[in-house]
Amino acid sequence: MIIRVQTNIGQWRINSPNLTQSSKGEDILNELSKTRPNITFTKALSLDRSYATPLNFDLTLGEQSVTHGCMLYCIVDESTAVASGTGAGGMEGASAAADTGDNANANASASASANPKHMKRIIKSDGSIELVHDPTATSAAGGDKAFRKGMLPLRDMKMSWTLKEFVAMDDQFNFKIQRQTERWVGPGGVSLDQDSANSFQSYLRTFAFQRQRFGILYGRFENEEEKEEDKYPKRETLFGTELPGTEIKKELKNQKVVVEAIYEPPQEAAPDTPEGFIIHDDPMEETVDNLASLLGLTRVGWIFGHPPREEGFQLSASEIIMAAEYQLESAGGIEPTPFVTVKVTVGDDGNVSFEAFQVSQQCMEMVAEEALSIGENPGFCYVADTFTAIQEGKESKTVENNFFLTVVPIVQHSSEMLVSQFPKANRDHDTRQQTHDEMKKQLSKSGTAGWTFVDLLADFNLLIYLCNYLDMQSDIQKICQSIVDRDVPLDEGYKLIIASMAGLDNAY
Repeated sequence: MIIRVQTNIGQWRINSPNLTQSSKGEDILNELSKTRPNITFTKALSLDRSYATPLNFDLTLGEQSVTHGCMLYCIVDESTAVASGTGAGGMEGASAAADTGDNANANASASASANPKHMKRIIKSDGSIELVHDPTATSAAGGDKAFRKGMLPLRDMKMSWTLKEFVAMDDQFNFKIQRQTERWVGPGGVSLDQDSANSFQSYLRTFAFQRQRFGILYGRFENEEEKEEDKYPKRETLFGTELPGTEIKKELKNQKVVVEAIYEPPQEAAPDTPEGFIIHDDPMEETVDNLASLLGLTRVGWIFGHPPREEGFQLSASEIIMAAEYQLESAGGIEPTPFVTVKVTVGDDGNVSFEAFQVSQQCMEMVAEEALSIGENPGFCYVADTFTAIQEGKESKTVENNFFLTVVPIVQHSSEMLVSQFPKANRDHDTRQQTHDEMKKQLSKSGTAGWTFVDLLADFNLLIYLCNYLDMQSDIQKICQSIVDRDVPLDEGYKLIIASMAGLDNAY
């Protein structure tokens, strides 16, 4: 079982046969301690990146939906996270996964930690010398005898191997590339709120689409309507006779992904990077997710804009990997998910186009295994040297990005719950910024053209702005209740407070 751990100093990967759905949090710590025995957590292992849902050590991993390829999050003390050897956190731990002997993992870890070839000395900022793990030394230590590049020789992992063990070991690193024809979203596809989508593309047009940018899509997943004939399990038939024990119940897909709002996290345009932007730490991330939850919304996808590309070039390698990471996070592992990727760009005729995709489950698995990387040609994903990709019966060092994509239908709608008029967060060189004056300008429309105070308050980015001044639990929660259910009147006290913040008279 593979568990990925995102820390403040990088991502670690645990690949161990000791971890199963019946394992507990203590077992994950035991695997981490094989390579980082002195690690100190400043924020404990959590199921979400905001650390709001810590891993429950009394429940099994399966009971908490921690599956193969799942990502956990934590913050550690950097000075205690130095690796003492190879094992659970790296490819050496992955290679040890095939070892069926009781002492094999311990022997491999002990051998690695005792072998000075796996370590290097560094000079710290205070002038002291520290012995740390050298990730580049592994392949050199194995040399030509390494099982695969970047791994130890077989005899360093285990003294004796059966053919079955060897084949099982080798199969872990082979991927037969297959195109996925089935998407995980029904015929309704993804529907974007028209005003939110227009605001996003208008900002990109300001820079003639020469700057890349991304945002998080918040909305909901809507299921197919169950037909009467699908309510009861069907049986397979033979010559018109139903066969007992062959009941099959139709599984409903998410018919439509409905996007109600877009949030653009802090980011910096960086044309020289593969992504085209640098993502900054977001102090509002947890707040935005909590706000969305109060509105009955969740993360349903992500959107990015890019300059015009040659025909047929859909997503770059960095975008493929980023899409897979988001799908892994949404699914809680390598599982089907309706989470979507939407891209927007401009054509030669000046018209803007929106397209929606999902990456395949095989792509999710390869990203979880760290088998894919970014290379010179952005139209291809490069296969890490430790792994083998078999495409059309031949070994391939690259995989064309389109092999990983499934197309999702896309339409637009006008949100019945939210408006999108307030300036968007984290935009530079924008003519409008989030201020009290902008709030006054928006809320002053109340009582005109059919607008009510709650109608104008029901703006996702305006609500995010208000979160800086009002309490999430006592204030924002009650405001959201009136937005979600317009039959619930907004307390006059909140109207007075917000109108006073905006500098409004009693015109609300």
